[in-house]
Amino acid sequence: MPRRYRPEKRQVVPDMKYGNINVSMFVNRLMRDGKKSTALRVLYNSFDLIEERAKKPPIEVFEQALQNATPQIEVRPRRVGGSTYQVPTPVDASRKISLSMRWLLAAARSRGGRSMAEKLASEFMDAANNQGAAVKRKDDVHRMADANRAFSHFRF
Repeated sequence: MPRRYRPEKRQVVPDMKYGNINVSMFVNRLMRDGKKSTALRVLYNSFDLIEERAKKPPIEVFEQALQNATPQIEVRPRRVGGSTYQVPTPVDASRKISLSMRWLLAAARSRGGRSMAEKLASEFMDAANNQGAAVKRKDDVHRMADANRAFSHFRF
């Protein structure tokens, strides 16, 4: 059953260094226990590492990584006549960004050893080159949607 009241979207303030909304949204997801300055420092350190290694503007690598990890379609469970089908549905814009950020962060956190800044930098660079765990996750979601294409007529 859908919710009666949908709260309005909050306005996200762009970050100070790059003036980018996606960077500040990523910092908010990276943050643990309300320690925003620590999260900012970690992300900016990872951007410095990217600039050092890739010899490209880090914001470009970050945006490309986000774009490559963004799903276009996903499966949602739908009950029809006593059985549950995985129905492929398009992902709306705000959820696309949210999912790709979450997947990038989870992939970076699951990498072994080293500092968080190094893990993030490696994951961003991998995702920008269409590799890495976050892009693999997106491909898995797309493959699952493709496999369940026969149930797309149950879309709501």
